[in-house]
Amino acid sequence: MAIHRLDDENGLYHLHTPPARPAAPTFVFVNALTGSTEHWEKAIAPSLREGGFGTLSYNFRGQAESPFAPGTALTPTLIVDDLTRLMSALRPQRPVLVGLSIGGLFAAHAVLAGVEAEGLVFLNTLRVIGPRIAWINDALPLIAAHGGVQLFMDVSFPLVVNQEFAAAARPNFLRGNYQPMDPDHPHLNLMRHAKDADWDIDWRSLKLPVLNVTGLQDRVFYEAEVVDRLFALLPDARREDWADCGHMVPLERPERLAGSLARFGAEIEAAG
Repeated sequence: MAIHRLDDENGLYHLHTPPARPAAPTFVFVNALTGSTEHWEKAIAPSLREGGFGTLSYNFRGQAESPFAPGTALTPTLIVDDLTRLMSALRPQRPVLVGLSIGGLFAAHAVLAGVEAEGLVFLNTLRVIGPRIAWINDALPLIAAHGGVQLFMDVSFPLVVNQEFAAAARPNFLRGNYQPMDPDHPHLNLMRHAKDADWDIDWRSLKLPVLNVTGLQDRVFYEAEVVDRLFALLPDARREDWADCGHMVPLERPERLAGSLARFGAEIEAAG
């Protein structure tokens, strides 16, 4: 287990493997708020490494194995700063940042702040926080506080995954016995501060190659008009819309995602 120490009390758990070829990029995976390196390392990262690409997965402060000092506010600004510091310390070869959901926003902010990257991948990232999504963002921490992760998942899971995936997972859900979550739990810390994320960024300023993947069965964050409008602002973007996928792309369609990332990586590698 590798921990990049930020100071005596704070650090970032990470797994880093350089690429096997001198011009091959390294895929840097940026989690969603409830994410983990496990989401990438189960199938996607190994497949990319077998193809000669590098990989770097890590957990935010407050996620598994990444320590943080008591009382630390796990804000979006802190998460972006931590990503910047990790990239500066590890210096992955030809990095391509891959962000799931709000993780894509964190990756975009890091690039706009000066982090060097050869490409960006947005997985269900493009959105505008209107009244409906703002309501959901405010409600989910309250649900988790009252009933823990299990109630949070029971409420949200069928709305963010494809129907096939939901049906297969159904026996593991709706078992009751909900317990309140400790107010100091890191998941609540992350969720409470997520509403402060700045989604009003200049998408036109992201001049590097971008791959945008949208799961059309995402019933929470996907809004077709918004995705179309924001995608059109990206100067150098390519797009994949997946009709049989929801929000949790790395879990729902890992093999397909690995293939799409490998093709994008090959494009960047060929461009030199």
